[in-house]
Amino acid sequence: MQDKYKIIDLFAGCGGLTEGFEQSGFFHSLALVEWEKEPCATLSNRLKSKWNYKKSDEAVLMFDMQRIEELLTGWSDDPLYGENKGLLSLTKGNKVDAIIGGPPCQAYSIAGRIRDENGMNDDYRNFLFESYLAIVDKYKPKVFIFENVEGILSAKPGGISITKRITEQFNEIGYKITSNLRKDALVNAVNFGVPQKRKRVIILGIREKEIKSPYKVALADFYSNILPSFKEKETITVEEAISDLPKLFPFKDTKKVNGKNISHNINGSNIINHIPRFHSIRDRGIFMELAHDKLYKTNKYPNSQSLIDLYFKKTGKKTKVHKYHVLEYSKPSNTIPAHLYKDGLRHIHPDPSQARSITVREAARLQGFDDDFEFTGSLGSQYKMIGNAVPPPLAKKIALATKLFIDKYF
Repeated sequence: MQDKYKIIDLFAGCGGLTEGFEQSGFFHSLALVEWEKEPCATLSNRLKSKWNYKKSDEAVLMFDMQRIEELLTGWSDDPLYGENKGLLSLTKGNKVDAIIGGPPCQAYSIAGRIRDENGMNDDYRNFLFESYLAIVDKYKPKVFIFENVEGILSAKPGGISITKRITEQFNEIGYKITSNLRKDALVNAVNFGVPQKRKRVIILGIREKEIKSPYKVALADFYSNILPSFKEKETITVEEAISDLPKLFPFKDTKKVNGKNISHNINGSNIINHIPRFHSIRDRGIFMELAHDKLYKTNKYPNSQSLIDLYFKKTGKKTKVHKYHVLEYSKPSNTIPAHLYKDGLRHIHPDPSQARSITVREAARLQGFDDDFEFTGSLGSQYKMIGNAVPPPLAKKIALATKLFIDKYF
């Protein structure tokens, strides 16, 4: 077998993209950059326990991507990030074949722009792609894979579209991307073996100087033939994804264990990260009622307004958007978001007898993570990193498509 292609993962999170690239068998990560502590710990543990990285702690760099010079050459005595020799030292002597990753998507998210009074125009995260670009320019890989939310296609901070900025700035450093991102690069993870409807933009960038064929021909081939060849014929349902997990039933009241309130019995669950968050008696009743209505099609809550009314009736609080959503066994899940760290109201378990929102493990299953993938840190941080991750089955297929593309055109 040929030597594995060498990659760097930027804005790595807990490693959803890297997981898929490792699963493909054709790529090896030289370095992974992430600035939050909990995802770094989860990622390092995964590289060591699953992928046999002997120096996983060194491969994972916890640092701010905006501080490019220090990231490359090293830093010391930093109160948050400690010290490190930097990316150049870590990758020394290796040709980087591909750079993968996606800047934080919150600034591009349509929901985020609606909530923010300035439409996220003032959010610094709009321009984190420039840090990604700087690393691409430094290493000059054959290709890069840039992943982000659908909202990036319509984001216009300062009145100039992000995709226009990205296209022009990558072009300036010798990389070409498709001119029609909505038509070509927008994919739905549900078509690639993920039990979840999740639209994402997958941007392939190619170094024009190295490619053997006209870049337009190569890009058209990737988006029209190579990547679509990995689509699945059947979608995976919520029932197929999570119904075999141990059932977690609610107590009649609230119990305390080690000083913490718990609402559900977890005895008999030996699956890691399969522990529900605490739910009040009120919320357990709401979840049971809504799941029963959905499962048995009694249609008491047929539309958004009926759910808004229910929320006001139960909580006394007003809302313009409905808060509740019950997963359906017979369909893929709705999108798993980072917002899950705040509450699980839009991901209520379809079994009314369990009267709860989904666990970390169920969220991970709906993202396509294997059960041996252990999420560390607080419960909230575990939900957040899962919601921010690229689903590994999608990542694996992107990796396989990237491998075929490099073999064919470089």
